[in-house]
Amino acid sequence: MSDAATEPVLGAVLVVDDDQGHAEALAEGLEMDGYQCTLAHDGRTAIETMGSRAFDAILTDLVMKGVDGLEVLEHAARLQPEAAVLLVTGHGSVETAVDAMRRGASDYIEKPVRLSELRTRLERALETRRLRRDNRELRAQLDERYGLEGLVGNSPAMKRVFDVLKQVSPTTATVLVLGESGTGKELVARAIHNNSPRKDRRFVAMNCAALSEGLIESELFGHVKGAFTGAFAASEGRMVYADGGTLFLDEVGDMPLDTQAKLLRALELREVQPVGGNQVKKVDIRLVAATNQRLEERVKAGKFREDLLYRLKVVTLDLPPLRERAGDIPLLVDHFLVELTKAHGREIRGITPKARAVLMGYGWPGNVRELRNAVENMVLLARSDVIDVDDVPEPIRSAPRTPAGGGTESLAGRSLKEVERELIEANLAFAEGNRQKAAGILGIGERTLYRKIREYGL
Repeated sequence: MSDAATEPVLGAVLVVDDDQGHAEALAEGLEMDGYQCTLAHDGRTAIETMGSRAFDAILTDLVMKGVDGLEVLEHAARLQPEAAVLLVTGHGSVETAVDAMRRGASDYIEKPVRLSELRTRLERALETRRLRRDNRELRAQLDERYGLEGLVGNSPAMKRVFDVLKQVSPTTATVLVLGESGTGKELVARAIHNNSPRKDRRFVAMNCAALSEGLIESELFGHVKGAFTGAFAASEGRMVYADGGTLFLDEVGDMPLDTQAKLLRALELREVQPVGGNQVKKVDIRLVAATNQRLEERVKAGKFREDLLYRLKVVTLDLPPLRERAGDIPLLVDHFLVELTKAHGREIRGITPKARAVLMGYGWPGNVRELRNAVENMVLLARSDVIDVDDVPEPIRSAPRTPAGGGTESLAGRSLKEVERELIEANLAFAEGNRQKAAGILGIGERTLYRKIREYGL
C-alpha cells in the first residue's frame, strides 16, 4: 500500500486488521477510489503508526489478538483526535460496536464487508469530520471578524450575507433585513449593532406585529402621564431608550399607516414627541428594520408608505431560507448540539449519519428556528448519548423527503460553479452518501461525479 508523502486525493486511511488478506483487500478497494491507505496488521503497530503521522480516517477490526479495536479507538482519541474511526465487527459484537460509538467512534460496519457500503460509510464519516472542522474554523473566523454569535453558515448565500455585514456594520446606514420567519433576522440586527461604533450602547428590539394599534405609538414614542386611560406614569418609549444605540423594528410591514408617518417624521427630524405631550426629545439612533413581507406590494396595496420604504432600504440584506442553503444544515446541527447539550446538562456525543440525512432531506418551512427546536427536542428526548433516526421528531421523519435547493429565485446573481457545488452537495446528502444514486439523480456518470467531488472539495 502507498506510503507516499504526497497529498491524498480523498483522504489518508489507516487500515488495521490482523487478517492480512482482508486488510489488503479493503485497502486495495479504497485506493481504487482515490484514498491513500496505510496498513497495520495488529493494534500495537496501529498505535505506533498513529503516533508518527496524521490520518483522516482509521478503519479497524474490533476483535484482534492483543490490542483490540477498542484500545485502538482509545489511543486514536488521544493521538488522532481529528480522525474519523470506523470499526469492522462481526455479527456477535454489534452491541460492543454501538458502545464504541458512544465512546467516540464515527460508525461501524458488519462483516462480511461490502466495498460499496464501506465507501458510503467512510464518505459520511469524513464529511461529518470535515463539517465539524469547518464549523470550528468558521465560528472562529466569524467571531474574530464579525462577532456573529449564533449566525452559522458556509454556503455562498451566507458568505454574501457576512460580506455585506462586514461592510455595513461600521457605518451609520439604515438597514432593511428581509427574510422568512425563522431565518435569523434579529441575529443579523444584533450582529450589525455588535460590530458598530454603538456596540457599547443599547440594542433595543420591538416587534411591530406583537402590539395593538393603540399601544404601538406609546411603545415606540413614549407617552406623558395621563395621555390615555391607564397612563399613570410617563414612559420614554423605545426610540428614546435606544438613544445613542440601535433600534431594531421587527415585522415593520405590520406597522399601522398613522404610526408609519410619525416614524418617518421622527427619523427625518431626529426627534420624538411622546403621545399626549408637546415637548420633543432629540434622539440619535441607528435603525435596523426587518420584515417577512414584500414591502413593495404593501406599498401598491396602500398599506405601507413609499417614502418610509425608501428611508428604510438604504441597505437591503436578504436572508435566504434554510431550504436554499441546505449545505449549512450539518453546521447548524453541530452548533445547536454544542449549545443545547450544555444548556440542558445532557451528554450527547453526536448524531448518526442516517439521522443527519433525515434532517438534510426535510424542507424546514420554519427555517433555522424550526431546526433549532428540533435539535433541542432530540437533545432532551434522545434514548442514548448518540442521536439516531428514531430520536428525530416524528413529523420530520414522516415528511416527504425532497432534495434541498430552492427555486429559481435563489439562483439569480450566483455563478454556475456555486449552484453546481450546492446541487451536488444537496443530492449527496439526499442519497445518504451513495454516489451511484446521487449521480443518477443528477443525470451524470459516477466518474464525472467523482471528479466534481474532488474539484469542489466535497
